[in-house]
Amino acid sequence: MTAPVLSRIAGQRRAVALLGASALSPVHAYLFVGPRGTGKREAAISFAAALTCPTGGCGVCDSCLEVIAGRHPDVVVVERQGASILVPQAQEVVRLALRTPRVAPYQVLILVDFHLVEKAAPVLLKTIEEPPDTTVIIVLAEFVPPELVTIASRCVTIGFEPLSEAEVVSALVRDGADSEAAGAVVEVAGGRLDRARLLLGEENAVARLELWRTLPTRLDGTGATVVQLAEELATAASEPVELLKARQAIEMSELAAQAERAGERAIPGRAQIEERHRRELRRMRTDELRAGFSALAATYRSRLDGSPRAQVAKASLLALELVDEASVRLTRNANETLLLQWLLLRLDSLV
Repeated sequence: MTAPVLSRIAGQRRAVALLGASALSPVHAYLFVGPRGTGKREAAISFAAALTCPTGGCGVCDSCLEVIAGRHPDVVVVERQGASILVPQAQEVVRLALRTPRVAPYQVLILVDFHLVEKAAPVLLKTIEEPPDTTVIIVLAEFVPPELVTIASRCVTIGFEPLSEAEVVSALVRDGADSEAAGAVVEVAGGRLDRARLLLGEENAVARLELWRTLPTRLDGTGATVVQLAEELATAASEPVELLKARQAIEMSELAAQAERAGERAIPGRAQIEERHRRELRRMRTDELRAGFSALAATYRSRLDGSPRAQVAKASLLALELVDEASVRLTRNANETLLLQWLLLRLDSLV
């Protein structure tokens, strides 16, 4: 029987089956690989809850709820601090892996975005090959670059496929959303359940998508327009960030009330929660811009498919290359405003 906590994972039946079979006798390392937004992170948290739960993943005990809330002392999420995983960060993972679990039978290290491991990979190899018996390492990656191949060969690989729109809607409805509202947010979220949950009921989400889609028609060959549009896009990207801040404030308020009822002088694990909130805000803004790039690329692809003129086709192909390059630069922590101006100036030259 699959651990109840694994039912939190939307879709991904094969992955759920594999994790359910593995929960009672885990191996030392797993690689969850698949596109962004396919539920790898939520699956890693759920699997970690199953591994640390006294009953194998009930989903309702204090241990499971602490893991899900990001406060369990034996579950550590390691996020990259720069454009790639840095060597000092990899050395810190090695140190963490040697710790003894504090309260659970296992400690679980969840390594995020390790398709960007680059020069830090050799530092991690021995630890991932032979961690202590009480440490389980879960590596999350969108794909397996050459630097990750050797590490991947030491892990049990579990693939995650893009969710269908129906699966995203079903998950939102299961969360308590209205089916009509769930259906409306799917396109805006680009098929990503995590974004769909954040954007559900957010009234400006569709308008922001339309802003990106209509960009090519608003470029007029003037630098002033480029600056104006870049400012509009940057401002629009801040809207869901502010929404997330409000939700985080509610979470902190509820945690403070819980701590007070329990007689605690402060919120347990407050520093870790605040760090998680900062990561969520950075990721939300980046995701919003990436979604915009996807919408913009879709506009140029439609021009490519719909025009028989060679000149239009050539310009559309060049535009798609520029949008793709901008998306790559975004992952390298480029200055967002300058990046948007750079992209729009070059797209404007193609008009």
